[in-house]
Amino acid sequence: MKKILVVLLLFTASMGFAQEGIKVDGNTITVKESAPVWPGCEDSEDKKECFNQNLMQHIKENYKYPRNEAGDFIRGKATIALAIDEEGIVVVRSVKGENSQINKAAEVMIKKIPKMQPGMRGGKPTSIKYTIPLTL
Repeated sequence: MKKILVVLLLFTASMGFAQEGIKVDGNTITVKESAPVWPGCEDSEDKKECFNQNLMQHIKENYKYPRNEAGDFIRGKATIALAIDEEGIVVVRSVKGENSQINKAAEVMIKKIPKMQPGMRGGKPTSIKYTIPLTL
């Protein structure tokens, strides 16, 4: 009777440490990952495509071209490094480009991205990093 009780307790304890989204097969550990989900893309069949379309739409609608002293629009390139944190909030890590005005306008535009479902790794929210090259 004691042996059955000990085995039952060990089995119950091991089940308590099981993690969702992690599969162990011999020496191979597989961790299920999922990317952040843009608001409104939760029911989409292709969440990645929906994310990309909404990001491009966001850039088109929210980027405000800076102007030079003559009043002409300033165009150029910028590379934006960002992360979507464990809470689904966008955090700008860096903006690199030739023109500081373009960099500032790109950073303001990226900070307007709405809060989204965070990426998941092993069933737990995790920060996901992105690098976006833009020609504006």
